[in-house]
Amino acid sequence: MEQHSNALRVMVIDDSKTIRRTAETLLKNAGCDVITAIDGFDALARIVDHHPHIIFVDIMMPRLDGYQTCALVKNNPAFKSIPVIMLSSKDGLFDKAKGRTVGVDQFLTKPFSKEELLSAIKACVPAFAAVEQAH
Repeated sequence: MEQHSNALRVMVIDDSKTIRRTAETLLKNAGCDVITAIDGFDALARIVDHHPHIIFVDIMMPRLDGYQTCALVKNNPAFKSIPVIMLSSKDGLFDKAKGRTVGVDQFLTKPFSKEELLSAIKACVPAFAAVEQAH
């Protein structure tokens, strides 16, 4: 996977191969470098290696769920400024409230469209909106 220094590095953490592939395809087509992980444990090592600009994380995953993963990212001084967008198959108040307590920046309900995915990035990474308008 070749990384371009000026491309937005986006991490997608989801135990669903379908969701990972869909997000990866949409994001790559938008000019992003994409790093995928199957769960929170897998993601933590990749975050250290790749320093993503933004992270999409599923709530329900084995071993380390989305809340735990987000809390670990936000409690690490080196990574706490990385926006985290929670992916959920249900749009519940409980999920949003719990997500806010661990530092989630935004929520996206699955299944998501390309527009929803890119809008979430633009809301959290203003520089991305400027880059995309230049294309």
